[in-house]
Amino acid sequence: MPALSTRALARPRMAVGEIVSFAYDTFCSNKVRFALTALGMVIGTASLILVVTIGMTGRQYALGQIEAIGTNEIWAEYQGGTERIGNSTPDLLTMGDLEAIRSDVPGIVAASPVLQLNDRVAVGNGKERDLVILGVSPEYVNVRDLVVPAGRFFDQEDSLAHNKVALMIDRLAVQLYGSSQAAIGKVLKLSGLPFTVIGTFKERVETFGQTEIVDNTILIPYSVSLYFTETPTIKMLYFSMADSAMVPAATTEIKRVIQPRHRSESVYNVSNLTAVLSMMNRIAIGLTWVLLLVSTVTLIVSGIGIMNIMLATVTSRTREIGIRKAVGATNAEIRLQFLAEAILISFIGGIIGIIVGLAIPYSARFLTNYRIPISGLSAIIAIVVSSVVGIIFGTVPAARAAQMDPVESLRYE
Repeated sequence: MPALSTRALARPRMAVGEIVSFAYDTFCSNKVRFALTALGMVIGTASLILVVTIGMTGRQYALGQIEAIGTNEIWAEYQGGTERIGNSTPDLLTMGDLEAIRSDVPGIVAASPVLQLNDRVAVGNGKERDLVILGVSPEYVNVRDLVVPAGRFFDQEDSLAHNKVALMIDRLAVQLYGSSQAAIGKVLKLSGLPFTVIGTFKERVETFGQTEIVDNTILIPYSVSLYFTETPTIKMLYFSMADSAMVPAATTEIKRVIQPRHRSESVYNVSNLTAVLSMMNRIAIGLTWVLLLVSTVTLIVSGIGIMNIMLATVTSRTREIGIRKAVGATNAEIRLQFLAEAILISFIGGIIGIIVGLAIPYSARFLTNYRIPISGLSAIIAIVVSSVVGIIFGTVPAARAAQMDPVESLRYE
């Protein structure tokens, strides 16, 4: 049993500061027991902060990946329609649509058609590969935010001069020639016409073949791709807006411009990544809340541990409680003393948990180049929750200590 302080015996009534001081003395005299009790709170508080950090990091990563694809990007494509008898030709998009959209929709800074062709091409050493050939404009590199690891992208001069130049996707260049740089200057014959590889490209964010760009893609100028088709079968039209805030309104406007230029039964899809971003944001927030609930359960379990330890402490300190009541301590003071001890354990555990929880992401910031987001609000929530848990689960043992009969307590051995 811890020794009673002189202040506790000398005065029948104790101030709040004196109650806290006595709770601290009790904590110091039972360091191991209270440290093990506080350990659960340390783990719960640290996990709460780490869960928020993980949730924010995951959200930042997912949104960053989507934004890298292009938040300013809008694409239009023909989806089909009910073709009338005698007029069964697909009502595809045209360069006229692109020009009409550029003149009618404000805020467009870049645009490109995508004309898709397929060919089996000799790639050297007697090997042949099936390639997807996309005829695009020089602005395609900006609209799709492509990376050019080696060489250059074709420009407006190449397009106007109908230069037979091509860019090869980086993965294909590595497979065929060992590196991106080694592919520069190679000649590919597309339908008998020689094309010189002037560069390699790749998507800034891997889309795993879910876009028009696949593992065996070659890019050539749109003006040259028209040599290989009698009708310019444009697969898609891409547009890039000056500001992502303009994307929703521009998407509606682009569809409004396209539809009257084609048959009424034709269906066109005009889309952007705004809906995907919004959905990912909601999913990330939802997952963070789920993880927070899991952390809260950990804190509640820790609170139950505190309550059990404090109940055991009340039993072991029965004689002390009797002495304190005999010298004039009221039920309220006894209740406050044990409640203060429970809160102190929770508070100390919460502070240590915050230090541990923040130390991990800060260490990652210092040791790596990745800027892990850190929420100061999560630390505040953690310390408030840990203190509330101490109050809630410290109430039962405090009430039990206050209700003890002083005479019976003094007889307790």
